[in-house]
Amino acid sequence: MNFKTKIFLFSFLMLAFTINAQKIKGKVTDESGEPIPYVNVLEKDTSNGTTTNNEGDFELQVKSIPTTIVFSSVGFNTIEKTVSDTSSFTIVLKEGNVLDEVVLTGNRSKPRTILDSAVPIDNIGVAELQATGQTSIDQMLTFTVPSYNSTNQTVSDATAHFDPADLRGLGPSRTLVLINGKRKNQSALVYVNDTPGKGEVGVDMKSIPTAAIERVEVLRDGASAQYGSDAVAGVINIILKKDVSFTQVNANSGVTSRGDGFNVDADVNHTFTFGEGGFVNTTLGFSHQDYTDRAGEPGKDDLFGVNNQWTKDNPDLGMIIGQPQMTKGDLFVNAEYPLNDNTKLYAFGGFNLRKGKSFALYRTPYWVTTDFGLLTPQGATYNGFQPTFETDITDVLFTAGSKFKLGEFNADASVSYGGNSVDYTIGNTISQSLGANSPTSFDAGAYSFSNIIGNFDVNRSFGDVSIGLGLEGRQERFKVTAGEEASYVQGPQLDPNGNQYSPGAQSFPGLQPGNALNETRTNIGAYGTLDWDISDDFLIGGAVRYENYSDFGGNTSWKINSRYKIAETGVLRASYSTGFRAPSLHQVYLSNVQTLVSGGTISNQGTFNNVSQVTQDLGVASLFAETSKNISAGLTIKASKDFTISLDYYNVKVEDRVVFSGEIGATDDNGNVNAAVQQILTNNSVTSIKFFINAANTVTQGLDYTMRLKNIDFAGGKLGINSALNLNRTELEGTVKTPTQLSNYKNKIFNRKEQSRIVSARPNMKYLLGLDYKINKFTANLNNTYFGEVTWLHASDPGKDQTFSGKIVTDLSLGYEFSKVISARIQVNNLFDVFPDEINTFGDPVTDLGGRFRYPWEVNQFGFNGTSFKAGLTFKF
Repeated sequence: MNFKTKIFLFSFLMLAFTINAQKIKGKVTDESGEPIPYVNVLEKDTSNGTTTNNEGDFELQVKSIPTTIVFSSVGFNTIEKTVSDTSSFTIVLKEGNVLDEVVLTGNRSKPRTILDSAVPIDNIGVAELQATGQTSIDQMLTFTVPSYNSTNQTVSDATAHFDPADLRGLGPSRTLVLINGKRKNQSALVYVNDTPGKGEVGVDMKSIPTAAIERVEVLRDGASAQYGSDAVAGVINIILKKDVSFTQVNANSGVTSRGDGFNVDADVNHTFTFGEGGFVNTTLGFSHQDYTDRAGEPGKDDLFGVNNQWTKDNPDLGMIIGQPQMTKGDLFVNAEYPLNDNTKLYAFGGFNLRKGKSFALYRTPYWVTTDFGLLTPQGATYNGFQPTFETDITDVLFTAGSKFKLGEFNADASVSYGGNSVDYTIGNTISQSLGANSPTSFDAGAYSFSNIIGNFDVNRSFGDVSIGLGLEGRQERFKVTAGEEASYVQGPQLDPNGNQYSPGAQSFPGLQPGNALNETRTNIGAYGTLDWDISDDFLIGGAVRYENYSDFGGNTSWKINSRYKIAETGVLRASYSTGFRAPSLHQVYLSNVQTLVSGGTISNQGTFNNVSQVTQDLGVASLFAETSKNISAGLTIKASKDFTISLDYYNVKVEDRVVFSGEIGATDDNGNVNAAVQQILTNNSVTSIKFFINAANTVTQGLDYTMRLKNIDFAGGKLGINSALNLNRTELEGTVKTPTQLSNYKNKIFNRKEQSRIVSARPNMKYLLGLDYKINKFTANLNNTYFGEVTWLHASDPGKDQTFSGKIVTDLSLGYEFSKVISARIQVNNLFDVFPDEINTFGDPVTDLGGRFRYPWEVNQFGFNGTSFKAGLTFKF
């Protein structure tokens, strides 16, 4: 029995032995009968409590009956009710003050409401996320938060199975992701292909099942002084479901309007209770999606200069370009157990397993002239082949801790383990150098990343002053496992001209023993925060954090912020902070060889890490931390519980930004041959090299605007309007920093095309206008998302740049509740079948790889699947 099987078996046994206890049940609504989510439900004079779910329902185990229950929610008057039996009942809360809901993110001294916070925070319930009709949390946030972007990638090796995501266009590495307030581990993958986020490392957002989520808090402000590295752009805190009073089962299925991309998913969420106030909320899910194909059909191959009978018979050049095939299973738990009125134990985490298949460039018969009879059926004519890139991805997260009283302080101590791994299989391909002895499927190796984190936090209020203090220790590990020998070895087979074939599997030569490694580093951090409510209207706060990394040293970040209330309905707020991002362990040690299109030819490109002899010989310095300065200022108006407006300006300067270099070949920017570089290429059997380097300074600035108006009486029902806008622009400051030995390679180290992935790969504007309507048991959501223009810059010729115009994507969702047990929904995404502009090559066939790509992929707005349909059922019991 392997490790994963043991863990799953243990988890299910643990759930099987939990004991259901006697509970009281009920529902909380407002005066119009609308359910109120996240109401605090507390047994009076104890710490035993829960919150209502999205439907206003709650379930609470009490010590004895009769007992008194306190119902409270910011924005409503508090009510106490004496409960004398276990019959279900309804509580109606009357509107009191007009403050907003409490959020946990961004305030480490004590929780505050959104209106009280000195920084912009979005609080998004899972129902709003699911109404987008998207299938994963990263896509849901893309269509909910204007400054958040994530798009499906294609023909990009493992990147197609992760999809880079970021806030404010600052790249995946600069957004910190938390689960229940604890740091989520990064993924094992570095995005090394030509996609947004190239050269960076993010969190595997697809590993977090939506069915386990209660809400998502998005802090849109620099927070390194509070949370440490990676929080330059902001923080995404995913709050898991707690003691839900019913079991929920969801089942969905969908397909695109072109009949491909069939998908199906099912999940179940249930809470097991035990002891006095203990619970384990459990989510089990499964999903599958087929690939889609939106390849170009040029009927000729300008990349190879071929226009023959084969290209006429295969106008798409054999390509499959679209979303990958993927099958996923996950198990998540969130548990709490109160030991007494002052101490609570908690644990949460989960497992996510995914198998994916995407596709590489089709090997045409005039490119790879034979498969040695290995892939072509006997007697059939050789017609080329398309290699597959197959992944086995595992993501594991587990946190255990306790919240307790330490004297007069509230304390929280926890330990977390997180890990992510991706194993590569290259299928439907051959190694030409092995000839007829080649396998047709190769184990190409694996990457893995893990961390162990210990946290200890305390906070306390001294009247109008609240303080928070904390310590964090973290060990990170990055491991690279070599592939099987056949995936990379040089074989004896010679081509028709008597020359050796390039070694390794076609499309992705396996990771070699020289690439294998197992590296660790440690980090110790300490922070302090202070908030001073000078008056009911005026708050001033600050934070400072020191971090020390074993591989590059220490860093101190600090932050000040303030908030001033205007007439109880408005708030002026501002903050200034410094921040940093430690280069990821992956960026320090990654090395591999890839088969890529470079300058119109097919080549093997080597990535060499920053501790290798190759980069040392070229004078490339060891990576060091990026630093940042973040300024923001804004205005929030909340005229009533149902009407809010916010407007925030931000300016983020990042210095010494780590970038993934362009292709360094034998010739420099001036066309002169560099003998030292040529020798390195020859010694390593590659045609170009790449590496990571602190090379650029950037300035990102923009505006965030939100407007929410809900509970409008309309046609006998309730109408809500949600309007949100993000304007964003990133510019490079100064010149590209290059090593002395490569002073004539400035353009190649960070050419115009690489620059465009930072300055123009994400929409410069995104606007969301959503309408939600509910009447009796019927609900409808209509969302329009405008994705602004993106610009692809040609590597060397400005005349070949292309700007892809902004487009509006419309999504429609309809739902009906047949009973308290069964409800149904149908959704249409991209209702009007909108696609990005098609690629204009301006005469350079590399731009669209000889017509293979019809739509842009190096810069990306919203993908190119077109219209899709989805239907589902939900059961609650």
